[in-house]
Amino acid sequence: MELIIYLLIGAIAGFTAGLFGVGGGLIIVPILYVVFTHLNYDPSVIMHMAVGTSLATIIVTSISSVSAHHKKGAVLWNVVRNLAPGLVVGAFLGAGIADLLSGQGLQLLIGFFALWVAFKMFTGANAVVDPTKHLPSTGVQVLAGGGIGVASAIFGIGGGSLTVPFLNKCGVVMQKSVATSAACGLPIALAGALGFMWFGHATRVEVPNTIGYIHIYAFIGISVMSFITAKVGAKVAHILSPAMLKKCFAGLLTTVGLYFVVKGLSSFF
Repeated sequence: MELIIYLLIGAIAGFTAGLFGVGGGLIIVPILYVVFTHLNYDPSVIMHMAVGTSLATIIVTSISSVSAHHKKGAVLWNVVRNLAPGLVVGAFLGAGIADLLSGQGLQLLIGFFALWVAFKMFTGANAVVDPTKHLPSTGVQVLAGGGIGVASAIFGIGGGSLTVPFLNKCGVVMQKSVATSAACGLPIALAGALGFMWFGHATRVEVPNTIGYIHIYAFIGISVMSFITAKVGAKVAHILSPAMLKKCFAGLLTTVGLYFVVKGLSSFF
């Protein structure tokens, strides 16, 4: 039964990853939090395990999603190369920062962050990308990658929630922003997952079938299905209009954001 749940999570998360370029983390983290809670795992590490396992699954999801986007010629590989060094270093550091935070602190951070990004995306849904804007210098892109990497590891996402708006602001159209974001999810996920394994091992997590903060069965189940459905989501992303894609993206973030803000605040009352 537990494996079936992980397979279902993977199916939904994979489709979401391909559609929005968010790595599926915004779906995986809240569902894993609920599943781990019902399995009566140690409450002090449940949120960290949800985030760490989410990052691990994004390794597989990103490979599937980016291959579909690459066939459409939508991935800006020069931008991926510029962002990658910062993404890797930032993601590992982000895992260390997340390890220092309480579960409730992580919930509130993820919740408010998702709501903020949703607001920014929805209000700019019908905005036309300014063709006169250009990507910043390589050095600035590396620094931007560092910031995106840190935040992505803390939130257990593939970076799409930050990479997509960043590229949009630099004049990159939505479809190419989503595709490039999907490619950026791989270095984030690799470095972040290693970080959560490392810091989780140091914390000595007492939960069965885990390596650090990563749950092995959840990783396998979610990865198998997400690899398949991510390609379907990527195809749909190229059918929808940029404005519709932004509104759907904002709706998803709002739902997740409200969930975690409510959960985080309820622990204080």
